[in-house]
Amino acid sequence: MVVSPSTMAAVRASGVVPNATYLLSAEGIRKEFPGVLALDDVSFHLKRGTVHALMGENGAGKSTLMKILAGIYIPDQGAVRLKGVEIRLKSPLDALENGIAMIHQELNLMPFMTVSENIWIRREPKNRFGLVDHAEMSRKTEELFRRLNISIDPEIQVRELSVASRQMVEIAKAVSYNSDVLIMDEPTSALTEREVAHLFQIIRDLRTQGIGIVYITHKMNELFEIADEFSVFRDGKYIGTHASTDVTRDDIIRMMVGREITQMFPKEEVPIGDTVLSVKDLSLDGVFSDVSFDVRAGEILGVAGLVGSGRSNVAETIFGVTPASSGTIELFGKKTEISSPAAAIRHGMAFLTEDRKDTGCLLILSVLENMQVAVLHDKFVRGGFVQEGSIEEACEEMARKLRVKTPNLDERIENLSGGNQQKALIGRWMLTNPRILILD
Repeated sequence: MVVSPSTMAAVRASGVVPNATYLLSAEGIRKEFPGVLALDDVSFHLKRGTVHALMGENGAGKSTLMKILAGIYIPDQGAVRLKGVEIRLKSPLDALENGIAMIHQELNLMPFMTVSENIWIRREPKNRFGLVDHAEMSRKTEELFRRLNISIDPEIQVRELSVASRQMVEIAKAVSYNSDVLIMDEPTSALTEREVAHLFQIIRDLRTQGIGIVYITHKMNELFEIADEFSVFRDGKYIGTHASTDVTRDDIIRMMVGREITQMFPKEEVPIGDTVLSVKDLSLDGVFSDVSFDVRAGEILGVAGLVGSGRSNVAETIFGVTPASSGTIELFGKKTEISSPAAAIRHGMAFLTEDRKDTGCLLILSVLENMQVAVLHDKFVRGGFVQEGSIEEACEEMARKLRVKTPNLDERIENLSGGNQQKALIGRWMLTNPRILILD
């Protein structure tokens, strides 16, 4: 029997858990997209007051299952139960009304609205004239932030916040619904160690309140630090569930890939050549100053720093997104003016940006269109016309090499999982045959 959200709300309010071993469960879930079986008879069980991590390679089905639990997708087969009662979620609003909230990897806040407006959207307190009571809304936000130990001005616009602060606002918004289940998709991807520690403290506090937390991550150390148990998915199938204290890192990797991995990142021995990129005293007014380094052919140079330290800004300046205020850039021994990304591409550079949603993917376009956008010139253009056959063949070959999981290259890129979107973007730049590759 499937119950309505109003009936489920009564069940939630009563605190009764009718015959329920699990707070949330999904059984026999199948989801198919055109040409892709995303989930094949998978199951998942979440206990009250626990953190349950989901592990798996890109395209394993983790995000698809969570989107079903969050009401974004409707399963083709299977059942979802909350406190033992079967529910049918037809929209994210249905999920919220049933006490299930999801914090997406790509945050979904309104940048030109205040923090409090974002948190209470559609639920704004009203005064006796039926107008939004902003003072009360700010008070409720401050009370919520005190509960979560978050120090953010409720009246600041979201666009002025760092990525980490926006993440905290998303968490506060989810908690404000008094949710029983909180789904977090790669929540630490842009956080510093201190911010991760703060996030984990919030998660532990929520766990003690009986909230069940689903935690999607690729980071092994986080699994062992915060998760009580974990489930592994591979190629759309459920592989198994274990307590995080019962397994080793190698056990998890074996479950994820289906075989023994003797070396995670084997060192490739390559000859180191001449300097291909030399940056001297590079500065961008008000952002960073006097940055200098050299990169040689065959060399990987790592650039480290906290969130907000200027790493991305340096990369953007080298690639011509924000031309430098002062300093010099030499490419292959010649001083070069990089005034735009187009100029950088002409000089053999490629740049994979930090945020694939805002500055990477063209979400309404196909995978093919996203991959070919950087090479619509030179070898794929003859007499002013794009050689569609040649460019499509090159994109198909690159997609095969990178194992981009998609029904075909005509599929809109927004329908792919985050990991497969990232592969398509890497493919975009590899098609340019870059001599210098910047990965942010």
